[in-house]
Amino acid sequence: MSTPTPIRAQDLQERLQAGEPLQLVDVREPMELELARLSQPVIHLPLSESERWIGSLREVLDPDRDVVVLCHAGVRSWQFGCWLMEAQGFPRVWNLHGGIDAWSVEADPSVPRY
Repeated sequence: MSTPTPIRAQDLQERLQAGEPLQLVDVREPMELELARLSQPVIHLPLSESERWIGSLREVLDPDRDVVVLCHAGVRSWQFGCWLMEAQGFPRVWNLHGGIDAWSVEADPSVPRY
């Protein structure tokens, strides 16, 4: 079974600051996104709304580019990342270890914790 590679918040921040063309995918619910979000653009694919976006996934995400998935604590994004790799054939998927909560603590304290 393929699983996403964990990435720590500080490492992700460095890659973003270096200008790497990462696809950031946030699988949290819309309400969670309103509470705390990255300052970088993200592709919002809430898991509860998968029937809305699943048919156009390859139009939204490029399988030839690195994908970094995130949620609140890193569990839902890990599950989504596994699905992306196993069922959809995405080869380079990273999971933000500790999710947006870790991002708030380790990378950007201006992002509220909840």
